[in-house]
Amino acid sequence: MTKRRLISFFLIFRMIDILIIVFAQNIVPYLGFFPYKEIQGQYQLPSFFSALSNFDGVHYLLIAREGYNQYQQAFFPMYPILIKYVSVLFWGNHLLTGILLSNGFFLGAILMLNGYLKTIKYDSLNTKHITWTILLLIIFPTSFFFGAVYTESLFLFLFISSLYFLKKERYFYTALFAYLASLTRFIGVFLFIPIFVSHLLLFKSKKAPPISHLLSFISPFLGLITYSLYLWKTTGDPLFFLNSQWAFGAHRSSNIILLPQVLFRYFKIFFTAAWNFQYWISVFEFFTFCFFFVILIYDLFSNLKFIDHWKLKIENYDRFALNIFSFANLLLPTLTGTFSSIPRYSLLSLSFFLALGRIGNENIKKAVAFIFMVIHIITLGFFTQGYFVS
Repeated sequence: MTKRRLISFFLIFRMIDILIIVFAQNIVPYLGFFPYKEIQGQYQLPSFFSALSNFDGVHYLLIAREGYNQYQQAFFPMYPILIKYVSVLFWGNHLLTGILLSNGFFLGAILMLNGYLKTIKYDSLNTKHITWTILLLIIFPTSFFFGAVYTESLFLFLFISSLYFLKKERYFYTALFAYLASLTRFIGVFLFIPIFVSHLLLFKSKKAPPISHLLSFISPFLGLITYSLYLWKTTGDPLFFLNSQWAFGAHRSSNIILLPQVLFRYFKIFFTAAWNFQYWISVFEFFTFCFFFVILIYDLFSNLKFIDHWKLKIENYDRFALNIFSFANLLLPTLTGTFSSIPRYSLLSLSFFLALGRIGNENIKKAVAFIFMVIHIITLGFFTQGYFVS
C-alpha cells in the first residue's frame, strides 16, 4: 500500500470518528461516571476532543501535569512524560498535546507496519493482504483508542519500529525502541520474544551475534527495570505497577488468576447478572477474547508443519514470533481475573489482524469489516458519553 493511500485511510477514519462522537452527543445520554472528569474542562477544548480522554485518559493528563499521585503508578511513565514536555509547543495544553501525539504516533505506526509487513514475505503475503490487515486494524471496534489520550498508539509505534529495525539488522534502534516500549506498557517486556527468535536464527545460520544484538535482547528488561527502580525509590515497592491495579476497579486481582477461573466467572455473569449495560459489555469482552484466541490458535498451527509424521517445523519464524507475542498480549491481562479491557488490549495482538487479512474469500473479509464498523460506531459513541466499554 502506498503512503498516500495509508494517510488517506487515516484521515478518513479520523473524520468518521469525529462525526460519530458529535452524533453520539446528541442521542446518547451522558453518564460520565469516572474520577477527575472535571479536569477535561480545564483545557477548554471542544467536547468531541475532551471526550477522547475519558476514564484512564484523565490519569495520563494528571500525571503529565502533577506527577504521580496515589496508585497512579499503575500507568507506565513514557506517554505522560512525552505529553508533559511536548506540551510546551502547544501552550501547555496537555489534552491537545495528548490527542496530537496519539494520532501522530498512530499514523507513524501504520506506516511502519506497512513497511514491516513488506519485509516478512511469507506464504503468498501480498499487497492486498497487507491492505486488509491495516484496514481491519483501523476499523476494529475499539481502534478509536489509537486516537485517544491512551498509550495504544505510542506503544504500537514503538513495538512495530523495534520489529522493523530488528528485521533490518539495525540492532541499536531495535534496542532503543524496545526499551521505550517497555517504559510505555508492561507488555513491552515481551518484545524479548521476537528478539530471542532472531537471536536463535543467527546461531542457526552459524553467525556470531553482534554486541548490539545482545543489547537489543536485554533492552525490554532494562525498560521495566528502570521503572521498577523508580517505584522502589518512591514507593518502596518495585512492583507497585502491579500491586496498585486493584485501585482502578474492574474486579482486578493482584494475585494470579488462571484462565479457567476467569471463564467460569463470565459464565456465572451470563446466567445470573441483570441484563444492563455492563452485562452486554461483559458479553463483548468475552466474545472478543474468544474470537482472538481462536484466530491466534489457527494462525499458530497453520504456521507449523509436520515432517516425517512426528517432527514439527516452523514455516516462518517472523510470523511465529509475532504470534507468540500476540498470545502473551492477549493472555497476560486475564491473569488479573477478568476480561475487562480485553477489547482494547487485544488491539496489539497483530497476528489476529494479519490472519484475517490473509483470508482468501473477499466476501468474508467484507462481512468482518462491516461488523467491526457497526460495533466501532456503538462503542465509540458510548465511550465518549462516559460509558466504560474497554
